[in-house]
Amino acid sequence: MTDALLRLDRVACIRGDRLLFEGLSLTLARGEALWLRGPNGAGKSSLIRLAAGLLRPAAGTVERHERTALIDEATALDAELPLRRALDIWARIDGIDGPMVARAMEAMALAPLAEVPVAMLSTGQRKRAAMARVIASAAPIWLLDEPANGMDDAARARLVAAIAAHRANGGAVLLASHFALGIEGMAELDLGALA
Repeated sequence: MTDALLRLDRVACIRGDRLLFEGLSLTLARGEALWLRGPNGAGKSSLIRLAAGLLRPAAGTVERHERTALIDEATALDAELPLRRALDIWARIDGIDGPMVARAMEAMALAPLAEVPVAMLSTGQRKRAAMARVIASAAPIWLLDEPANGMDDAARARLVAAIAAHRANGGAVLLASHFALGIEGMAELDLGALA
């Protein structure tokens, strides 16, 4: 059995009439993390969406050997529900028990906000809630598109700790971000250099 959880082979991505990148190959194995860097429009979010199966590559292949969990610009939580209930819905979809949700909320310091409607959360709190959804999913592959946007220093530290714990447990992380998060042992891919 291979440790590879995610493999992209000679992938090309076209958005509109613009070629973002081509011939891109990468493999993420258990315990690995890759930081996608580059300017706006370089294709970081598109690459995350290709890895998630939300976009089809113009060429090449994408193989996912385990379940994925995604953070992107949408929180993907019902805005009208209290946070805990919104997270519980995803837990049922993912087949996860209630204690996993509680642990994920604790990891992102969200327990005091359990009864607050998602719509009332600040930008940083919504990002922490999205991260709690990813943690609770127990998916081996995390696809994180700008997960720290809107987070303060304490929340970013919790995010980095969650990523470290996930990798230590054999998970893999593909992360797009405009700035370094100080994650140890993370490989880098500058998509701006591929243009």
